[in-house]
Amino acid sequence: MEAPSVTENSSAGNDHDQEHVLNHGATDSNPDVNRQEEQDEEQVRRILQAISTTGSFWHSWDKLKSMLSFQLKLVLSEYPEAKMTIDEQNASLGETYLELVTRLDEELHCFIEGPPFTLQRICEILLAARSIYPKLSKLALALEKNLLVTSTLTACTKPYPEMMPDPEPEKASEEAQPQSNSVQNGVEPTTAGDRDEIMTEVEADIEEMTIDMDAFQEMVGPSEANSTAAENS
Repeated sequence: MEAPSVTENSSAGNDHDQEHVLNHGATDSNPDVNRQEEQDEEQVRRILQAISTTGSFWHSWDKLKSMLSFQLKLVLSEYPEAKMTIDEQNASLGETYLELVTRLDEELHCFIEGPPFTLQRICEILLAARSIYPKLSKLALALEKNLLVTSTLTACTKPYPEMMPDPEPEKASEEAQPQSNSVQNGVEPTTAGDRDEIMTEVEADIEEMTIDMDAFQEMVGPSEANSTAAENS
C-alpha cells in the first residue's frame, strides 16, 4: 500500500489547497475507487488495532511502515489546522501544516531495521488521536516523542491473532492506563498521581489485613492453649 503523498503547494495565494495534502486518489465520480480506499483504511485500522492490543507486530517493517505513514497523514489531515492558511498555521503550529506532516513522516521513515519500541503507543495514538489530543500541536508533540527513540522491535513469530473486535471504551481506557504513565510515550504525566494514590490505598489495605491477622492470632492463641490443657487433664 502506498502512503498518501505530501507535496508542497506551488500555487501562491491559495493556501487552502493544502486540504488536498492527503490524496488517496479517490474522486466523487469513481465509487469503485472510493470503496477501495475505504477498505484500505479499514484494513490498516484492523492491523493497528491488533498491534495496540497485543504490543506485537507480524508484517514486514516496510509494509507496516507504509501503513503507519498512511494512517499518520490521514489522522493529521482531519484536524482543522490542515485547512488553515499558511499564516494561521505558522501562528498555531510554529510551522506550516505541510512541514509538520513531512517532518513526522521523515522521522517515521528513519527507522530502517524495524519499528520503534514505542510502536504500541504510536498505534494507540493514531487510532484515537482526536479523542486524546484535541489540538494538532499536542498530537504532533506526542508523536514526535514516540518517534525520537533509537531502540526497535522485532517481528513476532507467534501465529497472527484472530481479528478482535474493538474493545469496549472502559476496557480500552483501562488497557491504555499503564502506557499513559510514561512521559516517553507521549502522554502528559498527570495520571502518575492517580497511580500513586491507588498504590497507597492498596498498601493500606494490605497493612490493615496484616494488623487484623495479628489480632486474630492473639485471640486464637490462648484459646488453643486452653483447649490443649483441657485435653491433657
